[in-house]
Amino acid sequence: MSAIAGEIVEPYAQALMSLAQSKNITNEIGDNVRDLLNFAQNTPEFRQFLANPIVNREDKKAVLNRVIGDTVNPYMRNFLMLLVDRGRALFFGQIGQQYLVLLRKLNQTVLAEVTSASDLNDHQRGILVEKVKNFTGAHQVELETKVDPEILGGVIIKVGSQILDASLRGQLRRIGMSLNIG
Repeated sequence: MSAIAGEIVEPYAQALMSLAQSKNITNEIGDNVRDLLNFAQNTPEFRQFLANPIVNREDKKAVLNRVIGDTVNPYMRNFLMLLVDRGRALFFGQIGQQYLVLLRKLNQTVLAEVTSASDLNDHQRGILVEKVKNFTGAHQVELETKVDPEILGGVIIKVGSQILDASLRGQLRRIGMSLNIG
């Protein structure tokens, strides 16, 4: 994150968190942020539209209102309009991600990035959540999953800077390395 983005992202994320805490809606705002981030990630045209400096603010607000409708908390809507008014809409993705970091800290939740060879079912997700809780001591775990058939089987779990490679590809690589040593 650039210094300029850092000077913008952190204060706005903190402000949103302070507002959410004062209204006791931190998790609801977190859900709104996740939904909006997913929408923006899956709709590059929307991201480009909001980031475009040529589009005037009123047009951005009108489109934003049509896109979100009544799906977000009114405080979230006001926050988004404030970002547009201040020319900061292009930073929403980073601000939203930082808000989620603050929310996880508040809720004593860790983010576990899990890569598996195929989609995980609910039972497997539950087992992973319990393992990560035991491993980290966190009260809650938020799983972010992705599928990579190249790992062949098993999972790779990343929590912060710690990586647990329980993939078949990783096990084969370790066996191969040990055979080369002798």
